[in-house]
Amino acid sequence: MLVDMHAHLMPDALPSNDDPGFPKVEPAQTADGGNARLLISGQMRFTARDAFFDPEARLAEAAASGVDVEVVSPFPPLLNYTLPPLAGRELCRAVNRYIGDLHQRWPDHFYGFGTVPLQDPDLAAAELGELRALGLHGVEIASNIVGTPLGDERFLGFFQEAERLGLPVFVHAMPNPSDNGKLPFTAVGSYGMAAEIGMAAASLVASGTVENCPNLRLALSHGAGGFPLMLPRAQFFWGGTWDEAPPDPAVPPSGPPGVDRPAVSPIALARRFYYDALVFDRRALRYLIDLVGPTRLIVGTDFPAMNRQQPVDGSLRSLDIPQSTVEDITWNNCFRFLAVPAPAVPAPAPASGAAPA
Repeated sequence: MLVDMHAHLMPDALPSNDDPGFPKVEPAQTADGGNARLLISGQMRFTARDAFFDPEARLAEAAASGVDVEVVSPFPPLLNYTLPPLAGRELCRAVNRYIGDLHQRWPDHFYGFGTVPLQDPDLAAAELGELRALGLHGVEIASNIVGTPLGDERFLGFFQEAERLGLPVFVHAMPNPSDNGKLPFTAVGSYGMAAEIGMAAASLVASGTVENCPNLRLALSHGAGGFPLMLPRAQFFWGGTWDEAPPDPAVPPSGPPGVDRPAVSPIALARRFYYDALVFDRRALRYLIDLVGPTRLIVGTDFPAMNRQQPVDGSLRSLDIPQSTVEDITWNNCFRFLAVPAPAVPAPAPASGAAPA
């Protein structure tokens, strides 16, 4: 079985709203005349091909790539935290209903993550129950909330509510608005996104959020960007030793004078995360497996915003690792993250893409 944990979609239409920042979806065509939708959000104009919004096209591409199950989440521009809270809630509910309907029609092939208006953390926390009532399996959030890091204390109640409800949280990289214009456009999607998800992970660890929510299931997109390479340095500042050796009691912790060393090391906290293995290189994948362990990795592709590797698990299977480890990464770990039983055998996708009778 192969499960794609990191795959996006967008509705084929959105409700109208008087707020000028509310996104719109309009019919369009691709350059070769294919069916498409134009997403208009502020200054952004994005032409989305059919796999973003057409279940039949999506099922066909999944079958062609050997993907049995997709965990679908909103296309990141739909994580719009600049809207007033109530308009943001309206957008979230429209997107969540679309994703919930997809899961209801094809429960063997699509699991769903929704979105909440985190510009108002209390409202977002209240929406988690609504999201679960739609049959969604978790929530996707951005790596910063209009520039505010996720470890900020105002978001702790939201994470605690997700923990209480048993809803996993998928953190997706999002450019920081304060960086606008500081990097060339091409660098934002490569270096910038990797830096942002890395800083989100660092914020969640350093702020105490991860330690304060021990049962919260969190996954990070794109292998958490640069975070895994930051960890050994953070570990050294915590314990004063190399190669993850036990802390040296003669070396005081790095921090304000008189503050005791935190009981849990940065690397131990980092091993509470799940990591999407979309790192583009077998050497980076090997490093993740060695550092955080094979039970913390899940397959992700960013489809259809990015083309899938063919085969999807090609880099993984090129490593000299046991078959049981491959199976953990390709499907077992994802179902552990979702906290749902793994199906014994995936049902074949309907040939026409039609919903089951």
